[in-house]
Amino acid sequence: MDIHNHGLHTAQITMHPRNRMPDSHDACPLSDHDHERLDLRIMATTDLHMHVLGYDYFADRPSERLGLSRTAALIGRARRAVGNCMLFDNGDFLQGSPMGDYLAEAGDIGQRIHPAIAAMNALRYDAATLGNHDFSFGLGFLRRTLEGADFPYVATNLAPRRPLPCATTIILERRFADRGGRMRVLRIGVLGFLPPQTVDWEPELKAEMQVEDILTAARSGIADLRQQGAELILALSHSGIGALDPVPMMENASTALAALPGIDLIVAGHSHRVFPAPDHPAGPGIDVARGTLAGKPAVMPGFWGSHLGIIDLELEPVAEGWRIAAATSRAEPVIGDEDSAAVTQPALSAHRETLRHFRRRVGRTERPLSSYFTLIGDDPGLRLVAMAQRWHVRRALRGTRWRDLPILSAAAPFRAGGRGGPDHYTDVPAGRLTLRNIADLYLFPNRLCAIRLRGHEVAEWLERSASLFRQIRPGGADQPLIDPEFPSYNFDVIDGLDWQIDLTQPPRYAADGRLVHGDTQRVRELFHRGRPLSPDQEFILVTNSYRLSDCGLFAPLASGRPVLLDSTSRTREVLRRYIARRRVLSPDGRTGWSFAPMPGTSVMFATSPAAAPYLERLTTRVEEAGMDDDGFLQMRLHL
Repeated sequence: MDIHNHGLHTAQITMHPRNRMPDSHDACPLSDHDHERLDLRIMATTDLHMHVLGYDYFADRPSERLGLSRTAALIGRARRAVGNCMLFDNGDFLQGSPMGDYLAEAGDIGQRIHPAIAAMNALRYDAATLGNHDFSFGLGFLRRTLEGADFPYVATNLAPRRPLPCATTIILERRFADRGGRMRVLRIGVLGFLPPQTVDWEPELKAEMQVEDILTAARSGIADLRQQGAELILALSHSGIGALDPVPMMENASTALAALPGIDLIVAGHSHRVFPAPDHPAGPGIDVARGTLAGKPAVMPGFWGSHLGIIDLELEPVAEGWRIAAATSRAEPVIGDEDSAAVTQPALSAHRETLRHFRRRVGRTERPLSSYFTLIGDDPGLRLVAMAQRWHVRRALRGTRWRDLPILSAAAPFRAGGRGGPDHYTDVPAGRLTLRNIADLYLFPNRLCAIRLRGHEVAEWLERSASLFRQIRPGGADQPLIDPEFPSYNFDVIDGLDWQIDLTQPPRYAADGRLVHGDTQRVRELFHRGRPLSPDQEFILVTNSYRLSDCGLFAPLASGRPVLLDSTSRTREVLRRYIARRRVLSPDGRTGWSFAPMPGTSVMFATSPAAAPYLERLTTRVEEAGMDDDGFLQMRLHL
């Protein structure tokens, strides 16, 4: 389910003693009288990524599908419908939109409250946690931003060298009316977690902070909260819904976290999914129908303000406080253009500044730059990024002993549909290029880097990318092409090579990098400058700082390899300089690879309805096959 699938799934669970995971604080109920029970609504947002307003900066137009100002309308209605409610944010609020990038570059936070914090103050958030992208602009910027919050931040598994304005655990003491109208005191303990891989994804932070294993930190946090008298423990888990069985340093640990005795309910995030939702994968401990993880009520409310997560609790008194007797979970989608003035007003000044900044012209393109067909081998914008990266590294290594090595340039599409929906594509028309277009072409503030690899390692890099595709049966019709669990930002294309992908072979790797079919090989006919790639030939591979981390799909190839260039320059800035120097560009959309021919075979893939006018530029045989329920245009590709 994504921001364009507006079906609302509500899951309800009754927490009877016999089917509820026992906690150490459980005790016999004092009374079964209905008037002594207390109803509490927990509301949550996650992965806002600086989409404060209902505005799509890449398309430069308002959006009815995203933005905290749109979510605020849901928050208001949800609050008015009940007497007792609380509101939380689950992290990744600070980076991810042009407004966020502009504010970080402007550097004047401290003189004014950050618009995201001002909006959350206005909406009266009770507490929040941090996500990995909240550290993308450095600890100094994050520290100054958090100082403006009127609500507490909690980060249980974070240990910074210098204190941040956030706590390891917090207890929120609130007075709520029970069903009989009597005011009751409820002590809610809150834990917050971010992926332990954060310091790998942002390696410059390794000297400034540590991030502990989520479950290890949770056990200590639970004990601390119980000692302080917490009667209910909420885990704000900026972590995906993964396996029930724990492994050290899990990135997607929300299911295993929910299984810990002492955790009462979970807000999950990080993976940009919606839970509960009919199309969310089930698995051990993941009950989509009941909306629970390991038997505990849970919610994951999408991303960019697309949904509001709601958990309605029915609490009953017990000897030592309260326990959950029943719970209902749902993720309510944003629909419509209703805004909240409380959110928009503090952000308007920054919004206008952002628009002025990103509308500045830097060059011109004679061809449209779109990512509608990037997953079938055509993306002129991706080719432009690769060209700019190679240009920068060639200049940087001039005069060094590496100057004569051939340079290959790896780039991946960041906006290629998927969970982002049919509007989540790059589409830059022919004509003037602005800073907004550059932000569209390269979404994240990664640094540009270069490493030294041999030919066989380059081939294995491509093999990992090729695992994005499903195995295809020769002669079959209309088979699904793309594995929806494989994010497009891991589909690296290496400019400077030519190769084919043999879809008759199963994928060698899983989306998380696990070797699943070690005896298969999809990449074939691999050439460099018209000659077969030599396994021992040395290359310089241009990539980004994210790829150099100790985790992720490419970590076994990138981590620990000789780094020839670890640039302070962000890839987006390199792209801007390259365009400004060239002034007029006309990049070819062909990215060097194709599928190995399979006569009599067709596959299906999804793209945006806006892709139809660009069909004529394709050299492969592609035809439209109608719209699906999520608003994507289905395409048939004949192999």
